[in-house]
Amino acid sequence: MDSEKISIHILESIKMVLSKMGLPEFIVSQVDSVLYLVVIVIIGILAGAVAHFVAKGLTRRIQSHKSYTLLDKLLEYDALKRATSIIPPVVVISLLPVAFTGHPKLLSVFENLTWIYFTVVLVRSLSAILSSVGGVAGSNRKFHDRPIKGFIQITKIVIYIVAVIVVISILTNKSPFYLIGGLGAFAAVLMLVFKDTITGFVGGILLLENDMMRLGDWIEIPGTAINGTVVDMSLTIVKVMNFDNTIVTIPPYSLISGSFVNWRSMSESGGRRIMRGYTIKSDNIYRCTPEFLDRIMGISPQMERFITAMRDGGDGLESEERFFGSIETNLGLFRAYANYYLRDHPMLNKQMLIMVRTLVPTDNGVPLQIYCFTADTVWNHYESIQAEIMEHLATMLPLFDLLPYQSSSSQDSLINGLVERGYPIENIAGIPLGVLK
Repeated sequence: MDSEKISIHILESIKMVLSKMGLPEFIVSQVDSVLYLVVIVIIGILAGAVAHFVAKGLTRRIQSHKSYTLLDKLLEYDALKRATSIIPPVVVISLLPVAFTGHPKLLSVFENLTWIYFTVVLVRSLSAILSSVGGVAGSNRKFHDRPIKGFIQITKIVIYIVAVIVVISILTNKSPFYLIGGLGAFAAVLMLVFKDTITGFVGGILLLENDMMRLGDWIEIPGTAINGTVVDMSLTIVKVMNFDNTIVTIPPYSLISGSFVNWRSMSESGGRRIMRGYTIKSDNIYRCTPEFLDRIMGISPQMERFITAMRDGGDGLESEERFFGSIETNLGLFRAYANYYLRDHPMLNKQMLIMVRTLVPTDNGVPLQIYCFTADTVWNHYESIQAEIMEHLATMLPLFDLLPYQSSSSQDSLINGLVERGYPIENIAGIPLGVLK
């Protein structure tokens, strides 16, 4: 039985009931269409309620046997109820043409209202389903760092725009394509009124499209207090939790219009750079004597092998080892020791560059730079490894008769005064180890 036969059957049943009630024919002809409209609305509501009851019950029964994340999210976002709310307007639309046969304008009004209501509930149901899908993707490890929320918002916005155009076309009885053609002037007004919102929206799309940022990324914006992890990201806002646990909210367009540092590639590469050093006092750098070389050979087996091989012209060393340092100066020897130490360190990434070099001399001395990468990119682990390396090298400098530059203090002035007066230097506390060698 099709919808037309059902409609005629319902309408005739209403007329028969009204006639049995003893109402005059002219009254029956006036109220039958109104009662028919009420009846089909009630039928639509009951059909939607039954469908929702069945869908919800079936979902809970499935969940009792095996839990599915998608079904959980559909219940959480009330997507089943919104989806079944489409049924009432569908029922009314299919049964409505029989009503108000003598009043075509009135029939047109009710049809338009029903179609508008259908559009609204359809958009709400699609929005709930998209939110459920976004919730499932957000709980999946494969997508936890992806800006799924942004893509969901883009889809929702497109749906909302289409829905608004459809509703306006229904109210004006114009084709949607006709309305789209006339949006040019209206769009110019919107650009002026909602400039900040639109630029933020565009910035969010660019961030997502170019994969410039993901949830969980550590970002830093130079010149600002923003230095932390991205905890939320949408088309209109980006929330960053700084390392002091403060939350900073910024518009996406500010990230596009300026520059920011994303440390994601560092985390993914498996190595975090150490680039620190000491400035060596120039007057402590001198040529190595045979006696000095013999003393340094006892520091480690690597240094013994290195010095012995270099005395023989480099025979026995690998090609890379020849560039670790030299036996010409105590600073060259220290560079060789530092290279061996870094390559033997268990917490450094051996697949990345390890280098010990001197930079352009300054008024304070010769800068010695350590350049390498840790195998652990976690911040506190990285800082601990870096501190360990720099502390160890600082204690080894005096063994090579090297001293790092340090600005003079009041203690230095006091020591100079004591030395000038002839006080025995070995009895003065605080003298650098390299001076008492």
